[in-house]
Formats: sequence, structure tokens, C-alpha cells
Amino acid sequence: MRVLDGLGRRWALRVLWELRHGPLTFRALREACDDVSPSSLNQRLRELRALGVIALGDDGYGLTASGVQLSRIMLDLVRWAEQALGKRPPPAPRAVRGRRSLDRGSRKSHPL
Repeated sequence: MRVLDGLGRRWALRVLWELRHGPLTFRALREACDDVSPSSLNQRLRELRALGVIALGDDGYGLTASGVQLSRIMLDLVRWAEQALGKRPPPAPRAVRGRRSLDRGSRKSHPL
């Protein structure tokens, strides 16, 4: 339940959604999240780091391997919701070349 409680906090899912295409600096992430307050964003980032779904790397905040897995689940949920509402589902994300995983300092590429 700790994970669901953390993901249910305001801005948590939005932060994960904005990081799905690659790492962002604090400033870029704040702008992408409609200028969420710095204190709120800092709190969500701390909580998401504690859950192990994001990490701070050289390029900014990015998804860990667990975060990538979670973003795929989120995309499946978005597709399901769009289909349930009779709307066209969003396209699947394309692999980003040269993207580094932020999971424990690994420099391996991953598909998102």
C-alpha cells in the first residue's frame, strides 16, 4: 500500500509521466508540470526516489528500471481508459536511442 499511497499524492503521477521520455532537470520538470511549487515538487521527488522509481543522475531526474516498468503500466492504463471511453488510444512510445538508465549508476540503454 505504501507505493499506491505515494503514487496517489498530488503531482506524483504527473512527474512520472513527464519523465517517460528521458531525464529532466528540476527546472524543466517544474515547467513541464505547469509550474508546480518548488516545495511540492521537491517533496514528490524525495518520495519517488524513496520508492525507487526515479533517481537523480548527471542529466537530471530520470526513471529507474522500476520507474520504466511503472511508466509502461501507466501507459497501458491510459490506453485502457481511452478505449473504455471510445477514444483513440495514444501511440506506444518509441525507444530512445542513447538514453542511459539511472538505476544504480548503470550506463545501459533501456527502451523508454
